[in-house]
Amino acid sequence: MIRRTPSSSALPAWAVVCLLTAVSAAAFVTACGSSAGGSSPATSVATGAATATPSATPSSPSSPTAAGTTTLSLYLLRGEELGVAERRVPPTATPATAAMEALLAGPTTAESAAGLTSAVPSGTRLLGLSIDGTTARIDLSAQFAAGGGSLAMQARVAQVVYTLTQFKTVAAVTFMIDGSTVDALGGEGLMLDAGQTRADWHSFEPAIFVERPGVGAVLSSPFVLDGTASVFEGSFAARLADAGGDIANATIQASRGAPERGGFRETVSFTTTAQSGTLIVFSQSMEDGSHQNEVRIPVTFAQE
Repeated sequence: MIRRTPSSSALPAWAVVCLLTAVSAAAFVTACGSSAGGSSPATSVATGAATATPSATPSSPSSPTAAGTTTLSLYLLRGEELGVAERRVPPTATPATAAMEALLAGPTTAESAAGLTSAVPSGTRLLGLSIDGTTARIDLSAQFAAGGGSLAMQARVAQVVYTLTQFKTVAAVTFMIDGSTVDALGGEGLMLDAGQTRADWHSFEPAIFVERPGVGAVLSSPFVLDGTASVFEGSFAARLADAGGDIANATIQASRGAPERGGFRETVSFTTTAQSGTLIVFSQSMEDGSHQNEVRIPVTFAQE
């Protein structure tokens, strides 16, 4: 412990007052200068950190959100597996409702061109949505339970569950049709126990499941690439390209390798003057080096 030794001679009272006034003024000037001209230190994201927890709004979006908009993730289909699109909507106090209304409206022309579809029947309406604890209770019109075989019925349920559980306040989803809770859906009799979670529908996740950025994302450098993967030794490649070729390359390491599924989160930097490009992720065959599990995600670049 450092002990202060009292001075043998005390300052006169008038000197003490002057000294305190000078110190206070200096502190005030320093504080004002710091807030006006200082800059925050840069932060870095740990490479390969496991993160299977979905984002809230989503937090730390991969694309810069334009003033006066909210970015939401919609879980559509790419083939028979889930694929993500990013939508920018007007500011809202009910983002889960906004996300569901956008999902029910189906993919846009650009999303369709990128290979995304939906198993949710056209004309399905959102009749109600409430959150009780960590469970979302969604009420959909009868169209949701009509048409399609077993796979289509499962896929539409997975789309709703993933879209709602992107929010940290939602861990499970209970389904209602026309105001009545259901435990089975459609003529196929798909069983829906109360509280459907992502764990119930993991079979719809592709081998490399990129949740951010999604199709239609607006990227600035650096951006965050995250999701889950189930590939050999948990390793796969990511390329970001514009019309002139690659502008960024990264090797991504998930927290676990196949047959298990691990989370990944990587910060990727790039430089380009182009307006649009494509994010390509893929694993490589151990036999011949060919691309496997390839996913292409069209994006645009923020114009600084």
